[in-house]
Amino acid sequence: MLNIRQYKGHRIRAGDQHLICHFILGWLIALSIGWMSIFYFQKLRRFDISKVSLSTIEIVWSMKDLICLLGSLALSGAMILLYIHFFQAHWRSLWHRQKLARMILENHWYEVKQTQSEGFFKDFSSSRTKESISYFPKIYYRMKDGLLSIRVQISLGKYQDQLLKLEKKLESGLYCELIEKELKDSYVEYTLVYDMIANRIGIEEVVAENGALRLMKNQVWAYDSLPHMLIAGGTGGGKTYFLLTIIEALLKSDAELFIIDPKNADLADLGTVMPHVYSQKEEISACVEDFYERMMARSKAMKEMSNYKTGENYAYLGLLPNFLIFDEYVAYMEMLTTKENAVVLNKLKQIVMLGRQSGFFLILACQRPDAKYLGDGIRDQFNFRVALGRMSELGYSMMFGEVDKNFFMKRIKGRGYVDTGGSVISEFYTPLVPRGYDFLKAINEVIQSKE
Repeated sequence: MLNIRQYKGHRIRAGDQHLICHFILGWLIALSIGWMSIFYFQKLRRFDISKVSLSTIEIVWSMKDLICLLGSLALSGAMILLYIHFFQAHWRSLWHRQKLARMILENHWYEVKQTQSEGFFKDFSSSRTKESISYFPKIYYRMKDGLLSIRVQISLGKYQDQLLKLEKKLESGLYCELIEKELKDSYVEYTLVYDMIANRIGIEEVVAENGALRLMKNQVWAYDSLPHMLIAGGTGGGKTYFLLTIIEALLKSDAELFIIDPKNADLADLGTVMPHVYSQKEEISACVEDFYERMMARSKAMKEMSNYKTGENYAYLGLLPNFLIFDEYVAYMEMLTTKENAVVLNKLKQIVMLGRQSGFFLILACQRPDAKYLGDGIRDQFNFRVALGRMSELGYSMMFGEVDKNFFMKRIKGRGYVDTGGSVISEFYTPLVPRGYDFLKAINEVIQSKE
């Protein structure tokens, strides 16, 4: 049996379909009465109810009375508008609850029963019947700390399939982004964020610590538990700035980085301030081989350490993580012969399969993750996936697979979608970079301070 105490929030009922109207009308009447009481305070003080009888009641309206009535209504309306402006969260929750009630009613996810209505004269039977709702799904709504929690009871009824797949309706209907869907005993909980861009952070807030890299207020890449990142995005989507932001944050955490830029573009410029930056074809192949050999050597050395413990990773032994950041991956693979391609692909496959325990992580960036260069299950090993900027439906399916998700385009640089490893795709914004920010200077200062 469902324990209602678990569901802290507002129960959605059929009457909530007119919630906004009831709210405004109720407060308008209450406030108007309050203002009228203030205007006629002196008359009310002198009013003697003992001298009033039904035969002597006479209502006479003067111009002053009409002005007071209209003034009361105007002041009440102004107060309601001020309330809407200063208490937007509560006003938004009213809209959401009304929309949820209408969703249930318009989709007919409820049961009705016919009851005989009594006639005016109770001694005579009436042939008229009326409908009343006998079953309405138990849905609870709660807004807390910018998150919406919508919990739906699963009662094994005929509407169970619809209630288990509400994410598309909730995202488009409430203009929110689903960040988590959790099935629990007898209910499913949808967690959504209303204003995702409000969770965007600045570059100074991007911090890597305890095996996790913070990228938004409500999003982290937990590379220790969900290793390897795949980034896709076309020109102008913010992919390069995102990579540079990640590089700067990881350097501050004392991680060792290996940078590959086969197009000899922005990331290649880092070679002037830091080691292990490669842009030439032969250097890149050697870098991938070297990264693989380092991983295998550490894996062997870890087992020989005195404090080695089965099941624990590199951090338990006090070792630092290593990251191979590979920009324009697909462009590089197209430069290689079939034999060279197979060699590089094999090494990368070994890294994504074995790197987590020893602390060797891969960040691949490309314009579109073609299956030709991410075959043999490699793409499935990237637990954190980000698609930035405008992408086609095919591009999104390459990134996230066949998912029941509506992708919308907004002209905001650094915006995209992310899958953090839980198979829930949500809106994503890369950290804000100040205009004129000099990454080379900032990264050089980080390296100099470490030396």
